[in-house]
Amino acid sequence: MSWTDERVELLKQLWGEGKTAAEIAKELGGVTRNAVIGKAHRLKLSNRVSPIQQNDNVKATEPEQPKVVKAPKKKGGVKLADLKDRMCRWPVGDPRDPEFHFCGDHVVPGMPYCEEHARAAYQAASRSRTLQAEDFEEKETAADLDLEIKHAAAG
Repeated sequence: MSWTDERVELLKQLWGEGKTAAEIAKELGGVTRNAVIGKAHRLKLSNRVSPIQQNDNVKATEPEQPKVVKAPKKKGGVKLADLKDRMCRWPVGDPRDPEFHFCGDHVVPGMPYCEEHARAAYQAASRSRTLQAEDFEEKETAADLDLEIKHAAAG
């Protein structure tokens, strides 16, 4: 693909409208997001706030919803010295704090975390699918689990 005058003009127009590099690449066709960014840089197009950051700023002006934080199931958790096999190793708090502890709940077989913390720790790279604990239920070894995680992230 070559950068014709028409394509450069369209790039400038879409860039000025605040479109993302991915959106511009899709509209132009035959060019990657990185190629769009590189060309915009070489053309010295005005620096702008990332459209993604703009979206974050819009969200920041909206009233914030209260966040629900789940407490560990065991009130005091488990200190490192008391951590046993099949106990969730999710750290809770600041390690420098004397109250620092681990979740201690029952783990998902083949994993170091309970169901709740496994969902938080293992997410697919595509962002479209969070791995569920059921995905790991029948894994016998850490190698099987690792393969499953890689397969899910790629898929």
